[in-house]
Amino acid sequence: MNFAFTEQQNAIRESVARFSADVLAPGYRQRDRDGRIERSTIAQLGEMGLLGGELPEEYGGSGLDCVTAGIIIEEISRGDFNVGYIPLLASLNGQIIARYAAPDLAREWLGEITAGRKVVCIALTEPHGGSDAASLRLKAERKGDVYVLNGEKTSISMADQADVAVVFARTGTTEERASGISAFLVPMNLKGITTTRFDDAGERAIGRGSIFFDNVEVPASHRLGDEGKGFRQVMQGFDYSRALIGLQCLALAQQSLDETWQWLTERQAFGQNLSAFQGLTHPLAELQTYVHAARLQCYYSLWLKDSGLPHNAEAAMNKWWAPKLAFDVVKQCLLAHGHTGYGEDLPFAQRLRDVLGLQIGDGTAQIMKNIIARELTPR
Repeated sequence: MNFAFTEQQNAIRESVARFSADVLAPGYRQRDRDGRIERSTIAQLGEMGLLGGELPEEYGGSGLDCVTAGIIIEEISRGDFNVGYIPLLASLNGQIIARYAAPDLAREWLGEITAGRKVVCIALTEPHGGSDAASLRLKAERKGDVYVLNGEKTSISMADQADVAVVFARTGTTEERASGISAFLVPMNLKGITTTRFDDAGERAIGRGSIFFDNVEVPASHRLGDEGKGFRQVMQGFDYSRALIGLQCLALAQQSLDETWQWLTERQAFGQNLSAFQGLTHPLAELQTYVHAARLQCYYSLWLKDSGLPHNAEAAMNKWWAPKLAFDVVKQCLLAHGHTGYGEDLPFAQRLRDVLGLQIGDGTAQIMKNIIARELTPR
């Protein structure tokens, strides 16, 4: 059993870590204020091969393994948690598009996405559904060589920044639930598409909002997978993204711990460094242990995927545990910094707001635990 990264993986980690610390970290707070991830930064990610690197070379990827994709997202997220969502979207949607889109369509869009010239989002959630993802009402009606989409998606990350979206819509009846859902690759500049943005507590650089479809004509050639089978086919990709989300959250947690351990050696009280007080160090030592274990769990899930082995339960474990753990870690680090940690001069308050959103988005803890229980219950 070998827990070490390869020489190539370590070289990639060091390169991304330098970029993240030097370029991304200084702009973390400003991106939050601007409510945008600047396209120049996304283009840099593309130029460095950090978007969809695990995709085949014919689609703009580098043929990397999924463990390496996790390394990239982890290091990017240490500098800017929100920018880490861009390669995550490229990986999740990239694998869906590469597998289920017509080859010419896949090459057209994936080349732009991996180069950082276009941004992709995923549009699944609807206002009435939430966690009941199979209860979709957005209608896709076949009319000749197009599908006409009508309805609304909500709580969509990057809704007003994305150039293209993987959209789930109902091509069958509501009684069919998952069996009547198809997936489409929808350019966001099509006539009849409008977006809104919510005023959220965190992840403002990413942004979350609604997408409205008013008689939007999508070419039939843009359907992903078989009609009526899109939900079951495409949803498998979420097992991959859940491990990546785990690393995104844990990177923020580890960065906060690193800064706090350093702080305890520099700050004095009662004539001693704060590191001498077990009331401060023991909670951090406990959380450091949990972060280490959760990180190994995430990479184990990615290793299972690379090995072609089932990882549904493991992926769900990552998704419920890592966001909660990261929130708890950042909270404790904020408290360890005292009144200065509570202020906006340090990044802890923003990190707390940002990571909280992933206890809701991309699958709640309750849904993840349902998946784990379902997978582990003998059939």
